[in-house]
Amino acid sequence: MKNIPTIFRRELAAYFATPVAYVFIVIFLVLAGYMTFVLGRFYEVGQANLDGFFGFHPWLYLFLVPAISMRLWAEERKTGSIELLMTLPITMGEAVVGKFLAAWCFCGIALALTFPNWLTVNYLGSPDNGVVLAAYVGSLLMAGAFLAIGACISATTRNQVIAFVITVVVCFVFLLPGMPAVVGALSGWAPPALIDAIASLSFMTHFSSLSRGVIDLRAVIYFALVIGFWLTANAVVLDVKKAD
Repeated sequence: MKNIPTIFRRELAAYFATPVAYVFIVIFLVLAGYMTFVLGRFYEVGQANLDGFFGFHPWLYLFLVPAISMRLWAEERKTGSIELLMTLPITMGEAVVGKFLAAWCFCGIALALTFPNWLTVNYLGSPDNGVVLAAYVGSLLMAGAFLAIGACISATTRNQVIAFVITVVVCFVFLLPGMPAVVGALSGWAPPALIDAIASLSFMTHFSSLSRGVIDLRAVIYFALVIGFWLTANAVVLDVKKAD
């Protein structure tokens, strides 16, 4: 794993070598602000917290993270540069982890740039900053899970649009079990134990527990397992399709 830092630095620098990264960050910040202050009715609610801001993160990531992940491997396969990558003295695992960490760091930078929202609520009131910090941690973990799924799917195709669409669908499936409408529909006939088991598979459920200010070890382990599983699948897919 000694080559991971080198791959990480190379891939992260590549993001900022083109205007695409800056355009993405601007779009992310504009949408985050719109969802917080307009859709979340920040000023009308009259409470100094970021519940509305974090409440929209699953839906924000549902479309923006696949836009990052779709090119992670699809572009390499389309241009043929993946063949060159395979000839370098690095392992498949190092390549997968290095590219993932660079993309995750990029997401983290975009998320960190929303700090004016945090400053705003502290200026207007006295929020529980521990809750806000835990929500940021949960948001970053959820972004990593979305990204790991997208990276794996990107490795299966040369077409970035196909990778984007499939990633959105798969990520939506991971959100679905924790949605109130789904839980409400199940509560009419399913036993509570089954409902809890289904809801526990959702990103929404675990992110909600973290955004309440509690660093729930189960939620952290869940996201770590999801990321680990999809990155492992990513390496397997690349190994199987390297001859394509």
